Amino acid sequence: MAAHTQKNNKSGKPGGKEAQTLIIAKTPAEEQRLKLERLMRNPDKPAPIPERPKEWNPRAPPEFVRDVMGSSAGAGSGEFHVYRHLRRREYQRQDFLDKIAAKQDKDQDYLDKVEQNKKAAEERTAKRRKKREKQKQKKLMSKKAKLEAKSKKEEDADESSDSSEEEEGEEREAEDDAEAPSFIMGKK
Repeated sequence: MAAHTQKNNKSGKPGGKEAQTLIIAKTPAEEQRLKLERLMRNPDKPAPIPERPKEWNPRAPPEFVRDVMGSSAGAGSGEFHVYRHLRRREYQRQDFLDKIAAKQDKDQDYLDKVEQNKKAAEERTAKRRKKREKQKQKKLMSKKAKLEAKSKKEEDADESSDSSEEEEGEEREAEDDAEAPSFIMGKK
């Protein structure tokens, strides 16, 4: 019976899993599709996210060099290769330091530019804020002036209304004395 289960299972491992056929991706899109399909077979399993590769860092220069090579006689033919490797390593280290310095300069320039842009934006905002405040003050002053003018007119009107009320009272009495109309227009 055990031999029978091994025949059905192509991988040769006992268990309920079915054997997976080997599919070779011919295009990058197909490779991506296969990876996604494999990830989606088990959605509970966390997806592998590769970490960023560390930046290359040159080996530090030696603090004490024991075998100092010179151009004196007696240097063997193998010393040239040692010298060449040391020189190449030192040039790489210097290039790396130059690149780091250039990157730091660019970063500092960027930060300076950002700070300059913030200052310019703050100045523009302050200028516009000042203008808005000035307009508000002007509006408030005009409202106050209108209210004062209106209250002044009302006061003047109150003073003149006292004398005009007496005149109006006399006119009303005169109107009341007039005869009532003997006919009404528009009615038959």
